[in-house]
Amino acid sequence: MKLSAIKLLQKKTLLISLVLLVAVAGSVLWWLIYDKTPVENRYVTASVDHGVITQTVSANGTLNPVTLVNVGSQVSGIVRKIYADFNDHVKAGQILLELDPALIQAQLQQSMANMENARATLELAQANEARSRGLFAQEYVTRQELDQAVQVLKSARAQLAVYEAQATRDRTNLSYTIIRSPVSGVVVSREVNAGQTVAASFQTPTLFKIAQDLHKMQIDTSYAEADVGSIHEGQQVNFRVDAFPNRNFHGVVHQVRLNPTTVQNVVTYNVVVSVDNADQSLMPGMTAYVNIIIAQRKDILTVTNAALRFRPADATNRADKPRGGDKNQDGRKEERNKADSVQTGTVYVLENGEAKAIKITIGITDNRNTEIISGDLKEGSVVILEDRQAANKKSTSSIPRLF
Repeated sequence: MKLSAIKLLQKKTLLISLVLLVAVAGSVLWWLIYDKTPVENRYVTASVDHGVITQTVSANGTLNPVTLVNVGSQVSGIVRKIYADFNDHVKAGQILLELDPALIQAQLQQSMANMENARATLELAQANEARSRGLFAQEYVTRQELDQAVQVLKSARAQLAVYEAQATRDRTNLSYTIIRSPVSGVVVSREVNAGQTVAASFQTPTLFKIAQDLHKMQIDTSYAEADVGSIHEGQQVNFRVDAFPNRNFHGVVHQVRLNPTTVQNVVTYNVVVSVDNADQSLMPGMTAYVNIIIAQRKDILTVTNAALRFRPADATNRADKPRGGDKNQDGRKEERNKADSVQTGTVYVLENGEAKAIKITIGITDNRNTEIISGDLKEGSVVILEDRQAANKKSTSSIPRLF
């Protein structure tokens, strides 16, 4: 009795397995034969339109004043008083700072005393020379004694000139203890405080940094050698700064400097962009995200770049066989050069339910759309961007098998 029950259970299990197998096979067969996506729903498409394309090259740069003057000191001393601070507007000749003049005044007094002593010596030498000439005329002194008197007079004059120069130097150094602004502008930085010692022995210390005019600024930016060939003076520039994320600023390429900078075998060139800062919203040191307009086309046919990247799943790349075997090598080389100078692309359109390839000549791009120069496309033509069926098959094939 138990044996027959087991056999009956096995028969039921086998029957259920066969039914399930037939159901799965029928579902797969129906999906392969009848579940065909309509052509109009299979592809993602877009239209060829008229529009504007602006091609740019991008880099980061730093905003700087056009003229930034470092105000220093030619003499050493202790800062006694400061008359200017950060962001102050100053005029040319205005006093910015005073150094303690005590040591230089002492040097000037010493030079003045030496000069008076030299002047007295000169007066005595002049009197001796005049007396010697009179005595020489009466033959009371020799010619040698007269020559010695003349030589002493000349030495006295030279010594007086030395002390006069020293006095002039010390007087000038005394004037240098008062630091004045060389230009009119805005104090961007103050580097010293009252009581600080300024040492000008080896190099001129910087006391202030003055921007001559913040209404006019410049962006110093670096472009790679691959991009610098398309940049020249006068090109329009758009840029943004983090301080005003929703505002676009404009400028003009002022200079492409010839001095290269090489870092880890990467060569870059400094491109200077002139910027109007009438409202003075831009401040020195801000980071600017610069886009230089190198080409622009208006009222042209454009196609989205996704259409140029699309290829049907069954497309094969076949190399074109060379034609005109009787042409010489120079002729073939000329044809290759012409072909290299023209950029071409391939897009696909729907024709009788199939994807048809169309060759086109392309121009500039803004990384989203590309200019169509020539080809069998017109405004309103529908091009293929993506094959949904191929994408679904790819995603299905990527699912791991469970058995």
